[in-house]
Amino acid sequence: MPARVAGPPSRGTAQPCARTQDALNPPPRHTDTMAENAQPVSIAADDGYVLRGTFFAANPRCAPLLAALVNCGAGIPARHYARFAEYLASVGIAVLTYDYRGIGLSRPQAMRHCAATIEDWAEHDCCAAIAWLRARCPDATLVGIGHSVGGVLFGGAPNAHLLSRFVMLGAHTGYYGDYRRTYRLPMALLWHGVMPAMTALFGYFPARMLRLGDDIPKGVAMQWAKRRSPFVRRAPHLPRDRMGRLVDRCAQLQGDALILTFTDDGFATAAGAAWVREFFPSLNVEHWVIAPADVGARRLGHFGFFRRAAAVAIWPRLLTHLRGGGTARAG
Repeated sequence: MPARVAGPPSRGTAQPCARTQDALNPPPRHTDTMAENAQPVSIAADDGYVLRGTFFAANPRCAPLLAALVNCGAGIPARHYARFAEYLASVGIAVLTYDYRGIGLSRPQAMRHCAATIEDWAEHDCCAAIAWLRARCPDATLVGIGHSVGGVLFGGAPNAHLLSRFVMLGAHTGYYGDYRRTYRLPMALLWHGVMPAMTALFGYFPARMLRLGDDIPKGVAMQWAKRRSPFVRRAPHLPRDRMGRLVDRCAQLQGDALILTFTDDGFATAAGAAWVREFFPSLNVEHWVIAPADVGARRLGHFGFFRRAAAVAIWPRLLTHLRGGGTARAG
């Protein structure tokens, strides 16, 4: 069973798009002011697409022992993770955040021509970001921190073995049957009814128009909307060759992983986390289940980890976990 955290812890080519945000719990506000230690960077993927990101140098400015790559949730620009990245940098962990092609600063001028898929994000974008961080921090231990479906994308990167361990925040696979029961019907209608219909009309999912985050490229939007089974290999609409390779890489990935699930999250339920673990049978997984009351918050949901209550109560605990290398146990 997952470990329950009780109480506040002690101290070029096609352009991919992404998933959208939890309409019932919007992402935290952010500021556009860049920290002094934040450097805009460009990352060239192996297919020629240029991604935009931000490197947060560790403080003090010396060779960091740890460096973290942050994978965004689908349809969530990297700037939403800046406060968390600044926190890690302030305690000596260098951080790279970046936008997948089709999202945020990596968005093309014409979204209608953005044909990116989940495989593009994993095979090209995540792979390029890992390689960039490895080159920038050659002596550091690399950690992959993924929000939402971003955690799963690590496994699809051909060079994911360069990451020593993983943190998956609100991890899920986008299968509607795993949505929280209270919200399952409206969420299923939105993501599997409204999204494909509007995507067909506009040539991409206009999430901004609906105040659901960044617009999502057609390829990713349709992949997500057409999921009818938790078993990716059985989804007939997905290109079997590329998706098959992605699933195989996930199955072969080794190391330690921490999954954080929040009890009021509409997307990432315990059932969703269980499927994520099925994707990564070779990972040694520790699973924290956190309720809003445990950290003195009214709600956490899909984005609560990045809000103030979690910053005070959960971030220091995660930092201890990262510095200690984790104490993963089967759950």
